[in-house]
Amino acid sequence: MRLASYNVEWFDALFDDSGALLEDGWSARYGVTRIRQAEALGIVFTAMDADAIMVIEAPDTNTRRDTARALSSFVEAFNLRTTGVLTGFINSTQQEIALLYDPAVLSVRHAPMDSPDAPRFDGVLRIDLDIDAKAEDVTFSKPPLEVEVVTASGQRFRLIGAHLKSKAPHGAKGHDQVMRLSISNRRKQLAQAIWLRRRVDALLAAGEEVVVMGDLNDGPGLDEYEHLFGRSSVEIVLGQGAGALRDPNAVEALRPGLAPQPTSARFYMEDTGRYMQFMLDYVMVSSGLAEGAQWRIWHPFDDAVCWRDADLCAALLDASDHFPVTVDLVTVDPTA
Repeated sequence: MRLASYNVEWFDALFDDSGALLEDGWSARYGVTRIRQAEALGIVFTAMDADAIMVIEAPDTNTRRDTARALSSFVEAFNLRTTGVLTGFINSTQQEIALLYDPAVLSVRHAPMDSPDAPRFDGVLRIDLDIDAKAEDVTFSKPPLEVEVVTASGQRFRLIGAHLKSKAPHGAKGHDQVMRLSISNRRKQLAQAIWLRRRVDALLAAGEEVVVMGDLNDGPGLDEYEHLFGRSSVEIVLGQGAGALRDPNAVEALRPGLAPQPTSARFYMEDTGRYMQFMLDYVMVSSGLAEGAQWRIWHPFDDAVCWRDADLCAALLDASDHFPVTVDLVTVDPTA
């Protein structure tokens, strides 16, 4: 079974309010038309041929627009087999989290959990973020999508799609105010990672297998304040010891010094006129699913298969500023 995580930049801008694909004008991606981005996404989704894709920054749901309607139009336009669409708690950011899946391969349902130390992801977590011994309220701007998955053979596992975000210090004036707000926002992101990890621990304690996938927006070198904190969001969600999740890309990215690192996102930096690459997207699996698993980042330059396919390479660059990350799991028949 192949699972994919894919952050699609400005996916929402490719659809009108009825969910139909727009074929005219420029997309929200710089220098790329809507039709060119849509066709590029069609090429990428077809090439991945995943059984389920966690779409990060999926089209919006509001009083006029609907995530499932838009994604269904996209699937139909490119004749994809992932005709099922699952969404969870909607948010106000115009960037939903949604799962596209093949109903012939697996069945899914939105299955949010609630516990005293890890409330539902649309709720509020009370946690002390600093050293003042006072709990603060933490919320998700994009509540993670919790999914119960059952494969065609009857194997069950839990799938969590997440998009953690450390907000930029908007409205801050002067170096000191920018620093204070940046540090506060990073604390909140780490609190979200702790919240997510608590859910993983609860599921593992209940005997569930778990997959966490999405954009964690954290890792080595992302901002100048990371040295103030003992661990990154990536390390917190991965965990330690017997309950640690497996993701070789995360392990490589966390290596210190000048060791080569994988990357899953590519951004143009106007101040330098160069592209910078970061590892932001992960697929972390529990130990019971890790045996024989194969991870892949569909990077147009770093993945040899992508590089040799000129059309796929170009499509990956047009489709988004992130590249898909996949894992191939060895599924079993629990009744065998």
